[in-house]
Amino acid sequence: MRSFAARALLLVAGSALVCGAIDRKALVGRFNPHRNESGPTPMMVGNGDFAFAADVTGMQTFLPFNTISTWSWHNFSLPTTPGQTNISDFTGLDYWTHGRLVNYNIPNPAEPVISNWLRENPQRFNLGRIGLHFPGGKNVSEADLAAKSQDLDLFEGTINSSFSLSGAAVRVVTVNHPAQDVVAFAVDSALLGAGGLGLFFDFPYADTIKRDAPFVGTYNDTSLHTTSVVVSPGAATITHTMDATVYYTEIAWEGGNATVTRQDPSTHRYILMPTTQGSSSLSVSVRYSLTKGQPAIRFADVRSATVQWWSNFWMSGACIDVTGTTGAGSANATELQRRLVLSQYLLAVNEAGRDPPQEMGLTNNGWYGKFLLETQLFHLAHWALWDRYEILERSIPSVYNRMLNSSIIRAANQGYAGARWGKMTDPSGRSAPGDINSLLIWQQPHLMYFAEMEYLQRPTNATLEKWSELLIATADFMASYAFHNTSTGKYDLGPPLALISENTDMNATINPTFELAYWHFGLKVASQWKTRQGKPIPEAWTTVANNLAPLPIENGLYVNYEGIPDMWASPTFACKAPGLVNIYGMLPPSDMPSFNVDTLAASLDKVLEAWNWDNTPGWVLGMVAMTAARLGNGQVAMDFLLNDLYQFDDVGMASAAIATPPYYPTNSGILMAVAMMATGWTSPARGSTLESRWPEGWKVVSEGFAKAI
Repeated sequence: MRSFAARALLLVAGSALVCGAIDRKALVGRFNPHRNESGPTPMMVGNGDFAFAADVTGMQTFLPFNTISTWSWHNFSLPTTPGQTNISDFTGLDYWTHGRLVNYNIPNPAEPVISNWLRENPQRFNLGRIGLHFPGGKNVSEADLAAKSQDLDLFEGTINSSFSLSGAAVRVVTVNHPAQDVVAFAVDSALLGAGGLGLFFDFPYADTIKRDAPFVGTYNDTSLHTTSVVVSPGAATITHTMDATVYYTEIAWEGGNATVTRQDPSTHRYILMPTTQGSSSLSVSVRYSLTKGQPAIRFADVRSATVQWWSNFWMSGACIDVTGTTGAGSANATELQRRLVLSQYLLAVNEAGRDPPQEMGLTNNGWYGKFLLETQLFHLAHWALWDRYEILERSIPSVYNRMLNSSIIRAANQGYAGARWGKMTDPSGRSAPGDINSLLIWQQPHLMYFAEMEYLQRPTNATLEKWSELLIATADFMASYAFHNTSTGKYDLGPPLALISENTDMNATINPTFELAYWHFGLKVASQWKTRQGKPIPEAWTTVANNLAPLPIENGLYVNYEGIPDMWASPTFACKAPGLVNIYGMLPPSDMPSFNVDTLAASLDKVLEAWNWDNTPGWVLGMVAMTAARLGNGQVAMDFLLNDLYQFDDVGMASAAIATPPYYPTNSGILMAVAMMATGWTSPARGSTLESRWPEGWKVVSEGFAKAI
C-alpha cells in the first residue's frame, strides 16, 4: 500500500477541481459504532483469516456469536447406505450437450444420500464461545446489567465495553491479533478479586445447516464430541475432538492466579476463576490452533500489534471523503460515508484471508461455510482499486493455483480442454453437487479480470509469468466450451447453462448477454497476454472470440439470453441479477459488433423501470451503480448505493432483499463501485466525467484510487 500524506483530489460537482487533504483518523473515528445493548448482529474483531464476534459485553456472554477461522472445517462420517459409502459412489448425471452426453456434478436421484453428504461436507464450524462467568448459581441476564456501553474503535481495531452489575463496574477490552488466530481480553472489575466474576469457554458440535445464522453449531449434542483440559501455571490447553477433527484452545492469563475447571461432566464448558483476593484486573489471550504447544502471547502484545496494523491500514491505500457535502445531499453523503468506512473495516475482518471469502465472511455460515467462486470478483476487486493489493494477494491468484489441478480434471472429464472452475467450493477445490453449481459459467473469466487489474498496476514480466499458466488453462476451456453452430457460423454458449441471474430454464438458456460479453473479454485478455509475452496466440482463442454469437437484442434492448420469451413482462425473468447491464459497468466497452452503448443505455432504463428489485442479491446494487456511473449518471448510481432495500445496520453489516445480514458482497460491491466513481477507468467511458459520476452539488475528496479496467 502507498501512503498519501497530504495530496488529494477534490470535486464539488458542477464546479472546478482543486487540491484537498483528508484527515483520515478523524474521518474514520466519526463513524465508530456505539451500542447500549446487544444487537442481532455482533461487533467484531479479526484479521481476515480469524474473527471473533461479540455481544455487548465484548465477549459472547449472553449471545452465542461465533469464533471462526479459515481452517475450521469438519467432515461428518461418510454414509453407511449400501452403494453410497464412498465419494467415488457419486456418479452425477449425464446431460445431452450439443449432441453428446456430458457428465455433470448434479445430484443423482438414485444416490440421494451421498449426494447430500457431498453438498454438506465439509462444513465450517464454530471454534468456541468465550464469555463472562457469574458464579454462585446466579442466573444473570443482559437485562440485569446497568449502564451498558460499547464502542468499536475502528482506527485501532478495538472493542471497548463497560457495564455495572449490582453496583460493581466491569470494563472489557477486546482485541484480535492481526496475523494469528488469537483473541485477547483485558477485564477490569473489583468482582474479579471477590470471587464474583470469571470467564467461561464453551465448545459446540458442528452441524449441517445450510444457512447457519446467527449462531453456528449446537451446544446440546455433548455426547457426540469430547473435550479435555491440561492446566499449568498461568495457562491451560483444552483439546476438542469432533469425529476426525482435533484442535486446541490455548489460554494464557496475567493478573493473578486462577483455576480452570470443567463446569459439569455433561457439558463442554470450562470456567476460569481468579483466585487472587483483591485483584481487579485480568488479561487473557486465547489461541486456537490445529497444533498445540505454540508460545503464549500477552494481551499487551496483541493490542500493540492490533493498533499498529489498523493504523497502517487506515493511513495507507485509497481514501474518499464526501462529508463536506452540504444542502439537500448532506444526509445521503454522510450515510454513504458511513457505509464506506464500516465496509472497509468489516471486509478486512471477514474477507482478507488466504481462502476466497464466503458470503457471510467469518461472521457465520452460509452454504455450509463454502465459498462461491462466481461472486469472488465482487468480494475482492475493491482491494486492488483501493490500492490495497497486498490484501488481495493473500488469496489471489494462489487459490486458483491450488484448485488448478482439480479444475483441469473437471474439464477433462467433460470432454473439454483446459480448466473449468467450480462454483460452490471448499478449500480443496471440490465443487458441491448441484445443477446451478455445475452449469454456471460466469466465474470462468474472473481470472482474466483479476490478472488484468494486476497488470494495470504492475506491468512487468513477473506479473505476466505469474498469471500465464492460469490464463492459458482458463482460455483453453473457454474456447473448447463454445459450440460451433454450423447453421449460423457462430460459436454458442449453452445449453445447458445457468446464467448470472440463475432464474431461467438451464436446458433452454443459450447465448446470454453478459456471459457472451464476458467470454469475449476473457479471450481477448488472454490473447493480449500472449502478445505481451511475445508468444503466438492459439488459433482457437481468436476464432472463438471473433465469432461468438451476437449479444441478443429484442425491440432495441438487450435481453437475458437469446430467444427468451416475453422477458420484460415476466416476474420470473425480470428479477435477481440484471447481468445484461453489466456489459458496460464492470466490463469495459466491447469491440463485439453487437455491442452498442445506446442500446445498453436504453436497456438500463428498461431495467430501472421493469425490474423486480425485491428479489435481487445485494451485490447487484454495486453492479448497477457501476453501469450508471460509466454512462455518466451519478444520481442513478447513488440511488442504488443508498437503495432502501439494502440496509446497513449500526455496525455496517449489509443485508439484501433476499438475505439477512451480514451479506458481504453488498459491502464489497459498494466499495468497487465507489472506486470507479472516484477515479474512472483506463478504457473509454462515453459521457462519464468526474463530475457526472456524482450527484449534483456533492463535495468529493479522494486520494490513492487505482483506475478500473
